[in-house]
Amino acid sequence: MEKEIVNAALIVIGDEILSGRTEDKNINYIAKNLSSIGINLCEVRVIGDLKEEISQTIINLSNKYDYVFTSGGIGPTHDDITSESVASAFNVDLELNKEAERILHDHYGVEINEARLKMAKIPKGAKLLDNPISSAPGFRIKNVFVMAGIPEIFQAMFNAAKKELHGGRETKSKEITINLTESVIAKDLELLQKKYPQVIMGSYPFKGGTSLVFRSKKYEDLETSYQEMVAILDIIKNNR
Repeated sequence: MEKEIVNAALIVIGDEILSGRTEDKNINYIAKNLSSIGINLCEVRVIGDLKEEISQTIINLSNKYDYVFTSGGIGPTHDDITSESVASAFNVDLELNKEAERILHDHYGVEINEARLKMAKIPKGAKLLDNPISSAPGFRIKNVFVMAGIPEIFQAMFNAAKKELHGGRETKSKEITINLTESVIAKDLELLQKKYPQVIMGSYPFKGGTSLVFRSKKYEDLETSYQEMVAILDIIKNNR
């Protein structure tokens, strides 16, 4: 029997993210794509290029969530330490993967070198994730999917990973846009949230109004709470 709720986490790895030198573009992409297949992205952690920190974070989150995804740190340079950190986390050897080595030789030909072959060093027992963009594969070990940080490659690897994911019930959403400030509807929204705890309700202000977003896997509660908010807003409008 499939789980109704499936949760995941993303670990964004790289000193360049924390320094502001590189802007992350993968969080929004994976959040939307996981949601579309019934997986909730519940947590995102951004950490630097520190082996012990990466290893410990992977262990903690892999025990906490159904799936864990990482981005960054699997390139050819000395500071690309994600693969060895993952191997350490699961207490397995980091070895030259013969299939990954063949893929890189086919792609680079005579231009293959030691730095590029570093990208073929994969934790023992891991399954490769196809990378049609630049050939160097990502990989899966247990419930952890290790992928590149470059958005185009990250997306290609996620498409490969998606074939192995099993989502729960899809989260549906409904939205109401109003030309009122949050403070006007805050109390009514709070009471409605308490009445329907299975519906996630959020208010998001913008210039000129507020968007109210209702999200849930309980479709009947979602529709009922949405209609009740519409009725509340009608009363507010008529009394203004």
